Amino acid sequence: MVLTHRQAVLAMVASTLMWSIAGVVTRHLEQASGFEVTFWRSFFTMVSLMVILPILHGRYLINKFEQGGKSLWVSGLCWGVMFTAFMMALTMTTVANVLVTMAVGPLMTALLARVLIGHRLALRTWVAIVVGGLGIAYMYIDQLNFSDMQQVTGMLVALCVPATAAVNWTLAQRAQAHGRDIDLVPAILIGALISSLLTMPFAIPLHATAWDVGLLATLGLVQLAIPCSLAVVCARYLTAPEISLLALLEIIFGILLAWWGAGEVPAKSAMLGGSLVIGALVFNEYLSLQERQQEQSKHIPLT
Repeated sequence: MVLTHRQAVLAMVASTLMWSIAGVVTRHLEQASGFEVTFWRSFFTMVSLMVILPILHGRYLINKFEQGGKSLWVSGLCWGVMFTAFMMALTMTTVANVLVTMAVGPLMTALLARVLIGHRLALRTWVAIVVGGLGIAYMYIDQLNFSDMQQVTGMLVALCVPATAAVNWTLAQRAQAHGRDIDLVPAILIGALISSLLTMPFAIPLHATAWDVGLLATLGLVQLAIPCSLAVVCARYLTAPEISLLALLEIIFGILLAWWGAGEVPAKSAMLGGSLVIGALVFNEYLSLQERQQEQSKHIPLT
């Protein structure tokens, strides 16, 4: 798949929209909860990719695993941690605390990309990262509670999500920078397998109804397998900080979908904070487009 920068941005936005359906779908579960939700979702992600990847790569799929080397397995471990840590954090603290913690993702990604691959960020991107992070923090700041050690521990576990995401996106960019054309989509399969194995002991005994299994199978395919694969492809055309910044849209879409599909009316703070995030993203992408157009015009020969 070959994408332009604009197509990669649109594909990444589509990925965040698919990621965001988790909240509204889980509101309609009958019996499944906690680690069982994570187990079934990761299990069906694994099953989905076991079907999708052979269709895409055929007999060359084995070569993808062999050529990936350490990068593929490190990326797989990152996906496994992300799939698992999010749910573990939710069992120890509030959704608000988890989301506030995850809002540091763009900053962590920007710093890691700067250290490992020497990537320099434009001032506009730093501004967008800060404004976007403030917007998310403002949405949930009233619910923060540092006096409860369990809540603090939950936030530390949640910190694993943006930290491993930063490693994952930077790893993909570093491979590209060194001229290594590694396909990291199979790493998602490895991550789903790791997450399934980690959460299965805590999920037993299973209580999910047939309805629950159907919904979680949908999440495995539509909310993880497809969008995560798209995001990995986008990492070839977007900078690691840009991907992390665009990923903040998942929170905004999630609030709107929960409002529409589960009757969870967002607070005014959520609306204002969401507006800051969207404004920061539009600001960054608009200036980025202007810069690319100016750069292209410099290379157009005069006739």
